[in-house]
Amino acid sequence: MFKIAIPAVAALGLIAFAAQSRATDSGFDAAAAPMGWHLSHEGSLAKLAYGVGNSDQLALMMTCEPGQTQATVYGDVQPASPRLIKASMSTAIDPLSGGLADERRISVRDPALQQLARRGRLAVDAEAGAFELTATAAEQRMIGDFFAYCGSDRV
Repeated sequence: MFKIAIPAVAALGLIAFAAQSRATDSGFDAAAAPMGWHLSHEGSLAKLAYGVGNSDQLALMMTCEPGQTQATVYGDVQPASPRLIKASMSTAIDPLSGGLADERRISVRDPALQQLARRGRLAVDAEAGAFELTATAAEQRMIGDFFAYCGSDRV
């Protein structure tokens, strides 16, 4: 019995180790991927997001259409502004999680967003507390393009 049990256990251990190694060898190291600001367009909708580029790992996303002066905000991180308002009940699908969204709106002229466009800093609130998201000079130009697209060329 031991002649069969010992090799069988060893084979199962090798199979489990190989499967675990294969699962962790995806070629994408989320810990090494930097977070930053990204701008994209989907039809007429502009999306400004803070997260890992080309992934679903986003902390914050703001969307708007041309000429709007309000941006819709999604994510676990929200701009620290008393003017951030809950826009609707949780009925829309959250583009970040795929679940029901808690849609919030904020004016693109809000002082918190003006600080982001002018100085590359956005004060935010999250479950972990308050902190600040920063933008590089190149990201600031992209952020300015987002606000101009939304209908406010004077952020």
